[in-house]
Amino acid sequence: MMNKYVVFDLDDTLYNEIDFLYSAYKEIANYISPDANLFSKMKEKYHLSENVFDWLIAHYPNIEKQTLLKLYREHMPAISLSQETNEVLNFCKENDYLLGIITDGRSLTQRNKIIALGLDSIFQKIIISEEFGSEKPNPENYKVFMDNEYDIEKYIYIADNPRKDFLAPNKLGWDTVCLLDGGRNIHPQNFDQVSSEYLPKYKIQTISELKDLL
Repeated sequence: MMNKYVVFDLDDTLYNEIDFLYSAYKEIANYISPDANLFSKMKEKYHLSENVFDWLIAHYPNIEKQTLLKLYREHMPAISLSQETNEVLNFCKENDYLLGIITDGRSLTQRNKIIALGLDSIFQKIIISEEFGSEKPNPENYKVFMDNEYDIEKYIYIADNPRKDFLAPNKLGWDTVCLLDGGRNIHPQNFDQVSSEYLPKYKIQTISELKDLL
C-alpha cells in the first residue's frame, strides 16, 4: 500500500547516542592502555562534564588528539536496537510503510552506526548531511522524500531535538513526533527555549507509542 512515509532521526531516536559514545570510549581505552580501569575513568570524567580527550592527552602524552578523534569517529560501534524499536520497525514493515532516515553527521560515522544497528537494508532512503550537502533544518533534507512515485497520504518525522528537527517538516505539512528524553540523551531538549514553529506536533514517552500515531 505504501501510503505513509515514516522517517526517523538516528541518534537518540532509533538508539541511544550515549551507547555510541561508550563504544568509542572502550575502543580508545583498549588502544591506549591495557589498564582495565581506563574505560571507567573516561566515563566518570564525561559525566563530570570534563574534557575526556584533554584528560587522556595529559595522562598519555604520546597520544594525539587527531588519533582520538579518528578512533571515535571511525570505529565500528557496539550498539543495538532496543526491543521496542525493533517492534516499531516491524510494525511499519508489516503495514508496508516506506521507511527513511534523516541524520546529521559524518558519512563514515553515521554509516557505521546504521550498519551496526542492522538498518542499512530496511530503509528505502537514508539522508546523511555530509553526503547530502546540507544539515537540518534545511527543508531540502526533507523534500527529497516527497519526490517519489507513490501516492503518500502522510509523512511522519520522529526525532528528538527541537532546535533543528521539526521546523522544516512542520512547514512541509508533515506530522512531527518528538521522542522525549528518558534520561540518557546526549543533548538537552529545552522546549521552552524555542518558538512554537520549532515544536513537534506530538510528544511520546516511548517509541512504542508511535504505533498509535501512524
